[in-house]
Amino acid sequence: MSFEIHADIRRAETPPASWYTDPMLWQHAVKAIFPASWQWIADEDAVAVPGSCVPGFLNEHILDEPVVLVRDRSDVLRLLSNTCTHRGNIVVQERCISNELRCRYHGRRFGLDGSFVAMPEFSGVENFPSADDHLQTVPMGSWAGLHFGSVSPQQPFDAWIAPVLARLGHLPLSLMRAEPSMHRDYVVRAHWALYVENYLEGFHIPFVHAGLNNVLDYGAYQTVLFDSSVLQIGIGSTSDDTFTVPAGHPEAGQNVAAWYFWLWPNLMINAYPWGISMNIVQPLAPDRTRIRYRTYVWDASRLGSGAGADLDRVEREDGAIVEAVQRGLRSTIYRKGRYSPTREQGVHHFHRLLASALASL
Repeated sequence: MSFEIHADIRRAETPPASWYTDPMLWQHAVKAIFPASWQWIADEDAVAVPGSCVPGFLNEHILDEPVVLVRDRSDVLRLLSNTCTHRGNIVVQERCISNELRCRYHGRRFGLDGSFVAMPEFSGVENFPSADDHLQTVPMGSWAGLHFGSVSPQQPFDAWIAPVLARLGHLPLSLMRAEPSMHRDYVVRAHWALYVENYLEGFHIPFVHAGLNNVLDYGAYQTVLFDSSVLQIGIGSTSDDTFTVPAGHPEAGQNVAAWYFWLWPNLMINAYPWGISMNIVQPLAPDRTRIRYRTYVWDASRLGSGAGADLDRVEREDGAIVEAVQRGLRSTIYRKGRYSPTREQGVHHFHRLLASALASL
């Protein structure tokens, strides 16, 4: 089942309630959307040393595509398929530092560039090795020490990340470091799209986030749309705990407390005066979503104040409200909703992108 969202937000209706509850549609939709998307893999600290190998999965719980991020001895970073070209075993089982990749099932060996090296008991095999015996390179891209990959990207990484580069490029990104004590993983009992929708509007802030509402000027909240992303700009109610925005920047002269970026389909990058937080939204089931929070700090002295002061509380408040929406959508009475033209432009844009992706099913 697909749906249509009118291009004019004043006329548009939201997706039907059944779209958030139907298991078959959820399965088809995530398989249509996520393999073509860019997904976070690891940060620079994980692969800082030549020989570093970091295994993982692209589109975990959807396709579970095995990959391994490798920095070779020449300091070249690559994302490789982590499936042995002999019998399909996972080659790298855990993080390590090595000079080569070796499958523990039958001993097939690969270079850190993915090239086939050797295989025992294969003498006499014709046309061996061939190009199919190498580990394939998987498309990847990097920004600010954060590394991303995609099985079959719908758009180039540079185009996907471009709005973030343009808005946040002046920040001291090279100074930021992971802060594991602030990392969190949560499971929200709601459809993944509901979590994204909630993120994409500041409409709910006065009603759900009392603490955040105290430090933001709700009337000055802004939304900017890009082809496959949305930027929300939180303006501080005072000049305290805000950015020093350089001349020539689109927000020059404004008391910016936070830039909130959403990138299609499931990544949020939030910039505060102290650093960056990142939300990765991972669908688990029609009514289950894992949210992975990762935090990177460049000025620890500014933690604990401003719009980024109590992110854990804000996230718990968001989780509670989207879970309540999920329960409400099971109603046999409710069908569809409408959009606020002044406050839900980001949600409308997201739904238009969803409708376009579903049209290809």
